[in-house]
Amino acid sequence: MNAALPDVSLTDIAPRLSPLAWVGMQGIDLPITVAEPGYRRELHAHADVQVDLPAPHVKGIHMSRLYRLLDALGQGEGLSPAGLRHLLQAMIDSHQDCDTRSARLRLNLDLLVRRPALVTQGLSGWKSYPIRLDASLVKGEFRCRVQVTAGYSSTCPCSAALSRHIIEQGFLKAFGRQTPVEPADVAAWLHQHATLATPHSQRSEAQVTVDVAGDCDSLGLLALIDRIEQAVGTPVQTAVKRADEQAFAALNGQNLMFVEDAARRIEAALSGYVRPSIHVRHLESLHPHDAVAWATPMSEGVSA
Repeated sequence: MNAALPDVSLTDIAPRLSPLAWVGMQGIDLPITVAEPGYRRELHAHADVQVDLPAPHVKGIHMSRLYRLLDALGQGEGLSPAGLRHLLQAMIDSHQDCDTRSARLRLNLDLLVRRPALVTQGLSGWKSYPIRLDASLVKGEFRCRVQVTAGYSSTCPCSAALSRHIIEQGFLKAFGRQTPVEPADVAAWLHQHATLATPHSQRSEAQVTVDVAGDCDSLGLLALIDRIEQAVGTPVQTAVKRADEQAFAALNGQNLMFVEDAARRIEAALSGYVRPSIHVRHLESLHPHDAVAWATPMSEGVSA
């Protein structure tokens, strides 16, 4: 019979007696199942998991215990707040010999969703939404917070007004002294000169973070993403044909917005969500820097 293998985390005393706030692992590869109404998919996630170490004399925690408990998340059951709380409690219970009272988990993954084209029937493509989930159980208090990032297109209202002014001046120069003006002549002029100037638009992104109640059946990721995309009105597209590209151009032309407009629209669309925090970024095509805005509950403060 083999002798028991040594475990210095149990037999050795910490060389310096002090508690530690968090100890654990980062960047664990894990398959995660996201199951929501109309959606079920296994996705690749990266997990960070830690527990506190309040016992000053304990040399180290049992990371293999955390890893094995975390592995249960990859067994095909859909992510839910209740399941996350159960996992965190199991992690705390597994470290009673360390006097552990708190545990936390972070998951980073990309939610893959198939999105239809704007007008072409039967055409669709995959779109990826970065997701970050933070769950913690600290001295009996459970908290779950999710962050989603959604891409959209934004056309600058100021640039649109300046472009219209140039086209207006060009039209007056061409037709200002012509009476009457024939519709066919106007149409021909527009066909050639309507792009004398074009407003600048850019790919943009909204990063929205909300609390999820512990008694919810699911994380509500798709519902939150849909709410964001409906608010901005011009989500980026996947597969397109010319008709879809034209429809997207029309949406942008009728949906001008500064970064401030986007933040306010999303904020107004999130009624019913707990502690929403919004960060929008327009990756400028005019400037080498970005335009940004935040809409955050006063109690949360503002951070980049």
